[in-house]
This record gives sequence, structure tokens and C-alpha cells, in this order.
Amino acid sequence: MAELKYWVWLTSLGAQRRDIMALLEHFGPPDEIYFAGEADYKNVLESGWEPFLNKSMAEPRRIMKVCEERGYDILTLHDAKYPQRLKNIFDPPAVLYVRGKLPNLDELPAVAVVGTRSCTPYGLVNAEKLSYEAARCGAVIVTGLARGIDSAAARGALRAGGRVVGVLGCGLDVVYPKSNEPLFDDVAASGAIITEFPPGTPPAAHNFPVRNRIMSGVSVGVVVIEAPERSGALITAALALEQGRDVFVMPGNIDAPSCMGSNSLMKEGAIPVMSGWDIVGQYEHLFPDRVKNPDEVEMKPLDGGAAEELTEKELPEAGRKKRLKNILQRVVKRADTGQETTKKAIDNVEEADYIDIIVDAKSLSLDERAVLDALKGRRHVDEIITDTGLPPQAVMSALTMLEIQGAVTQEPGKYFTAHCKFSDQ
Repeated sequence: MAELKYWVWLTSLGAQRRDIMALLEHFGPPDEIYFAGEADYKNVLESGWEPFLNKSMAEPRRIMKVCEERGYDILTLHDAKYPQRLKNIFDPPAVLYVRGKLPNLDELPAVAVVGTRSCTPYGLVNAEKLSYEAARCGAVIVTGLARGIDSAAARGALRAGGRVVGVLGCGLDVVYPKSNEPLFDDVAASGAIITEFPPGTPPAAHNFPVRNRIMSGVSVGVVVIEAPERSGALITAALALEQGRDVFVMPGNIDAPSCMGSNSLMKEGAIPVMSGWDIVGQYEHLFPDRVKNPDEVEMKPLDGGAAEELTEKELPEAGRKKRLKNILQRVVKRADTGQETTKKAIDNVEEADYIDIIVDAKSLSLDERAVLDALKGRRHVDEIITDTGLPPQAVMSALTMLEIQGAVTQEPGKYFTAHCKFSDQ
């Protein structure tokens, strides 16, 4: 469509998602935003309007050329093929880049399967088994296509002849990890790979917590297979709760560090599962024409080959047992410290300890800055509301955005702690 280039322009500026959504709500079509001026932007945004002054179409043209050459589709919020389920979340991506053929997820029981990269053979085998069984019963498996649990889930669904939707934290033309290139090809052939990041975007660590909201957003439920107490999989579980999705968990060894987080989910009310039908059967009444009872389909036993693909590097090291917290209400974010290392920073995301991250104060809204200023030590949400003088809804919205960025973590009882420093201080 003629206005597609304006959508690509709007989302290639490096602007904050909340600012993009605010302008779309105010102006309507993105071409109206493009032809607006500085004064118009200032009438809508208190800050962060500077990127929209860049009217160059060089980058949008590059992106659209790459997509055309590689056969990628571009879906916008106004497209009929854009998943309505995703459109209804708090901050949907304005643009989705698609490789393959995206199923009509609104009419299907799409289930996200997540877990740690550093999984055990037990987790790897069962991620493949549960995904195989769920796919045979009619589910679409949503995965991040990372090492470990994600890859096993995709393989299980593909072996069942099912469809897989991979959600990336980088551009479609960036295969991460590189060893998964054949798996990427198989997923794109059977279903689709999607991302909100334009071609050429590298797999930066901060992209993955943002990516997780899409995984839960297109799904009716999230299954956590194996996750340590600090894990990206738990971010997806927390976002799923905020979006009103179901959270399932596969029980794991109570002594295994890689299962500390996932086992704790059951204490917080997550639904324990031991088979694919335990998951898909929850949606039989919602999708009666799509869901198949296990008695109606052939279930071939898997040979356990997935465990053989587990490398020594992927085996979890003995970790310190930490006090269990309310994991479903906590979002954890790791940041690159800038120190030299022989390993890729993204590979170490799940082993990293809490550290202060650097937050660009100019990128924050006034509400978010006010909330961070009020977070001196561990504070209850009521104290934050009192100190800031902001409406409760505004405070909770700011806290949610700060959690996604990794600047704030939440503990039981609505207590919050900041883990960041400002770049302008």
C-alpha cells in the first residue's frame, strides 16, 4: 500500500514505542505524522519528539528493498492480517516483519513454549515431547528460536507436522544463533518467523525482553519448561499474566538450579502440565474445530534424540540457591557492563547477576522519571504514588514500562526496587 513507506519510516527512527503510539492515536495514518511539524509533535509529546524531525526516506527505502529481495512481508497495525490478539495488548508493535506465511493466530490455539538456554537433558527432551504432543492436538507453537528449550520446542512441533511461529529479537536476516539456520528455514517453511525489528538489526541483549511481549501477545497461554530463578522465560510469564494469558509450567527437579524459577511458578498458581494435552485441552471449548483429542490422533514416541544435541556449553553449572520470590510479578533485565569478554554478551544473559543498568534519562517520559526519582531503596507502590503525586494508573503504567526496560524489579506485596543509573548524572 502507498502508505507502507511511512509506517517503515515511523518505526525506523529509534523513537520510543509509547511516543509512536501516542502520535498514531493523535494523527491517525503515519503519513499525517510524517508531514507534521515540530510544533505539532510538541502538542502531543512532552519529550522525545526530536526523532520525528528526521524526514529522510533513505533508511525506509533500504529496509523495504531488503524485504522485497528476500520475500519478507510487512504488516502494520492497520492491516487485516495483523493478529488482533497482539493488537489488543498494552503496547503492540506498530510494524511486524514476516518471513514465511503467518497463520491466522486469532483462530488458533497458539501456545508459547519458553525456557532457559542452559537447560538439562530432562528439560530438552520434555520440551520437544510436550510441543510434539501439543502440535499433534492442534496447537501452533510459538518460540523464540534460541538455543535450548526454544529450539527443542520448535523441533518437536515440526516433527508432529505442526506449525511454528518464531519471534526474534533481531532482524529477519540475522540468524541467531548461527547454528540454528536449518531450523529457521524449517520454521519459515511450515509457519512463520516474525519480528518488530527491521532487517539488519543485531541480537542486542535489550531486544529480548521487549521481544517477549510479542510471544505472549500472540498466544493464548505460555508454557515454562525449565527456567532458573533469573530467566528471560520468567519475563514472558510475567507479561503473559499482565496480558491475561494462562501460564503453565512443567515440574522439574527441586534440586536443579535450572528449575528453581519454573518450580516457583507453581507455588504462585501456574498450571502444572505433564503432556501436550494438559495444555491444549484447556482450549477445547474455545477452538472446537481446531483442537483434537489425543485419542483422535496418532502419537509416535520420540526417540529422545534431542538430548544428544545438548552441548557441554549448554549444560547448567551448579549455581547458588537463592531465596524464592514472587517470580510471576518480577521482571529481570541484564545489561552489558561494557567489559571486554571472549563470550557474546547475549549468551550470558541468563547467568548474569543483578547490576545497575544505564538509563538515558532523555528517553524516559516525565512519569517514568518521576517514578524512578521516588524509588530510593525498596518502596511500596502506595509510597510511590504519594511521593510522585501521580494518578495510580499513571504510576502502574510507568512501572510496567520500567520493568520491561529492566530498570525496576517488583517483589511480593507490590514493592519495587530500582536497578539503574541515569546517563545524564
